[in-house]
Amino acid sequence: MLDDCIKRKINEEIAKSDVLLFMKGTPAFPQCGFSSMVVQILSNLSVKFKGVNVLKDQMIREAIKEYSKWPTIPQLYVKGEFIGGCDIVREMFDSGELVELFNNCGIDAKSKQSIAAGDIV
Repeated sequence: MLDDCIKRKINEEIAKSDVLLFMKGTPAFPQCGFSSMVVQILSNLSVKFKGVNVLKDQMIREAIKEYSKWPTIPQLYVKGEFIGGCDIVREMFDSGELVELFNNCGIDAKSKQSIAAGDIV
């Protein structure tokens, strides 16, 4: 069961940022390939985001999975809504849905067409 204190901390983090990524490592130094891929996608779309390093807090690392009912990290939140993990973010990026989501939420993002195919590994 999710501890109220941890749940409150997660809620506060999500509320503070329009775009929030619970990730392994930091945006400047991702610690896993999946976190790195989402950081690359967001960076290439020129989306400003905050990263929460779950490796610094084991309780947050485990609690975020229960909070979102999603078993893996990274986890992307936009305007308080859970979007998904790496695979979903990548699929949304590839289809153009991610840019559309950001724009519909009032968040500036470059269109996918302006990014060279080789930019995202």
